[in-house]
Amino acid sequence: MDKILVIDDSPVQGEFLCSILKEDYDVTVCQRAEEGLDAAKDGCFSLILLDVIMPGMDGFMMLKELKETEITKHIPVILLTSLADIQYEERGLLLGAVDYVAKPFSPVIIKARVDTHIQLYHYQMHFQQQAMVDDLTGVGNRRLYEGGSVVRWREAIRFGLPLSVCMFDIDKFKLYNDTFGHPAGDKVIAAVAKKASSYFQRATDLFARYGGEEFVAVFVGNDGHSAFEFLKTVRQAVEDLHIRHNSPVCEWVTISVGGVTLLPKMGDSFDTCLKLADTMLYDAKRLGRNRVVWYSENREQWMEK
Repeated sequence: MDKILVIDDSPVQGEFLCSILKEDYDVTVCQRAEEGLDAAKDGCFSLILLDVIMPGMDGFMMLKELKETEITKHIPVILLTSLADIQYEERGLLLGAVDYVAKPFSPVIIKARVDTHIQLYHYQMHFQQQAMVDDLTGVGNRRLYEGGSVVRWREAIRFGLPLSVCMFDIDKFKLYNDTFGHPAGDKVIAAVAKKASSYFQRATDLFARYGGEEFVAVFVGNDGHSAFEFLKTVRQAVEDLHIRHNSPVCEWVTISVGGVTLLPKMGDSFDTCLKLADTMLYDAKRLGRNRVVWYSENREQWMEK
């Protein structure tokens, strides 16, 4: 059931909207803009109904905040107001509202507008998801990673949680391609992606193909030790696929992993974190491949094997 957030300082109006929509939608009602903003950032809403005239932060200010926040900018917003001036309507639409409904409104009109924008939201999400999936592997692509990593970085800062970034690639993949051909190489990339991605299933996990035979993962909440142990498990799972490499340097297809865990703060750079993970990956390959090298939040480097 789709979730709808109603933000209106009038308890009567909020209850009226809830009574209209509750049979078809999961409705949350907030009476203060600040409360509604927190709810929007923490919940998975398909639509927001936002009153314009509220004490303190009004609907226009809140709409601007919603559209400038990465985690909420995609949620469609319908403005509700008794202001009939066309300038107010224009202002709301320019700020990013999808519709503008004047009070008093009929239940039939509100229901019709809500149903329409919920359907449009699903169409939009469907096409966005398609655009963010790697065709070969079915996991996230570079575009998904670039947007998703920003969201997780900001969440980690906001909640004071550790964030881990890891990069890995398939060992001696060019040699495998040269030996067995590109079609076989594509199958290996897909098999490794399927196995590795199966370990990143939490809502806060991000796993994507970075390019070629290289992958990236971003996840929130693990300390350095648990992240290091977790990636050792992922590395071993890929080796246990027992995909023959049959080269002088590799019996099976394996991966090398480099990663970092830190507690990000305002002013820190995600790009610096990514570069550090890439350096750890370089060390894993330099030290013999098929291993995990990790940099902890305590500035310690851990090496598998």
